[in-house]
Amino acid sequence: MKRIKRWGKQLSILFLALILAIAGINWYVLRVGQALVTDQPQKADAIIVPGASVYGTQVSPALAQRLDTAYRLYQDGYAENIIVSGDHGTKDYNEVNAMKTYLVKKGIPQKHIFMDHAGFSTYDTVYRAKDIFQVEQALIVTQTEHLYRALYVANALGLSAVGISAGDYGDSLKQTQRIREVFARVKAFLQCEILHPEPEFLGDPIPVSEFDGSVTEG
Repeated sequence: MKRIKRWGKQLSILFLALILAIAGINWYVLRVGQALVTDQPQKADAIIVPGASVYGTQVSPALAQRLDTAYRLYQDGYAENIIVSGDHGTKDYNEVNAMKTYLVKKGIPQKHIFMDHAGFSTYDTVYRAKDIFQVEQALIVTQTEHLYRALYVANALGLSAVGISAGDYGDSLKQTQRIREVFARVKAFLQCEILHPEPEFLGDPIPVSEFDGSVTEG
């Protein structure tokens, strides 16, 4: 009985330590990310739009918010190029093509849209923007909750970036995304501070300053 009580106490201590670690990591990631959000951006090499769900060729409402915000920034002259980065892991699911099509329909020339077909995570998106597309100064556009984590990753990977909020998730997604972000911030912290993994795919550099976005079609 004493042994059971001792084990129970040890498990309680471990559980409390885990909760405190998760809370501390979240506080740190949020603190770094929040400091990099702005509503008065400077001119950048590229606007980075992380992917989200698509339905065939149709973008989800959350993704449309991101793309509309990126479009306004492009129209206002903050960057000449937009990197749409998302999941194109199978023939039948292509976030980046849907994103590109959406922007082209709004009037952005295809040559100004770079498609990152291997943006399977926020970490991969930021890593590849710096390593493959050779972006030095970026504007990252996504929903506020996600934006803090994306900016934390950019800061940790040495990409100079500020964030522009595309608003909040809709009511049907808001609570789910808040819970998801708690654990996603822990994952991002482990990736950036401890594990330092390479993205699932890398490749030859395609600097946005030297190439036309059409080279990324696929």
